[in-house]
Amino acid sequence: MVTLVVIINTLISLLLFYIAWQVWQLKRRIAFITDRLTAYEQCSQTLLSQTPQNLDISQQNIRNLRLRNQSLQFKIQQIRQIVSLLLLGQRAGQRYFRPSNSFWVRKTVTKADMNNRNISG
Repeated sequence: MVTLVVIINTLISLLLFYIAWQVWQLKRRIAFITDRLTAYEQCSQTLLSQTPQNLDISQQNIRNLRLRNQSLQFKIQQIRQIVSLLLLGQRAGQRYFRPSNSFWVRKTVTKADMNNRNISG
């Protein structure tokens, strides 16, 4: 009978030792996870504390880009107007100042022109 009680107590002790070991392992895992989460929180806190300053810088950069874009749009509009005026001047020049029998201007002769010359000539 005493032997049976000793064996049962030994088994209970081994079972409790195994449970204590599992709890100790669980405690280590929880401590590891806690350390990781604390590190993540510190990193995110550092990043988030800089967010207002970064947003202000980004907004200023956007304002500067918009101003630069407006300036470039104005310059593009001026260049378009200049090119338009140059093309208008070129067309007007072609209408009023057509060179007649110029050495530099070639006239294309077609078959119809040749037939007209033969008939009239």
